Amino acid sequence: MPGLLRGIARTAIVAGTATAVSNRVSRRQGGRWARQDQQQADAQEPVEPEPAAAGGMDDTLAQLKQLGELKSQGVLTEAEFQQQKSRILNA
Repeated sequence: MPGLLRGIARTAIVAGTATAVSNRVSRRQGGRWARQDQQQADAQEPVEPEPAAAGGMDDTLAQLKQLGELKSQGVLTEAEFQQQKSRILNA
C-alpha cells in the first residue's frame, strides 16, 4: 500500500509541475505575440485623407465625414483625428 500512495503522490507532483510549466509557457507566448502585434501595428503608416481640393464646402464635408469614419473604425487616434480635422478646416 505505501508503494501505491508513493506512486499516486509522484504522479500528482509531476502533473502539477507540468501544468504550472505549461501555463507559464502559454502566458509568455501570449505576451510575445501581443508585442509582435503591437510592433506590426506601430509599423503601419496612418492613413491620411486626401488634401482638400480648391474650393467647395461639399469637398470639406466629404473629407470630414471620411475622417470621422476612419476615427470610428479605430484607424486614427483622437490626436491624429484632431490634427487632420484642423488641417482640413484651415485649408
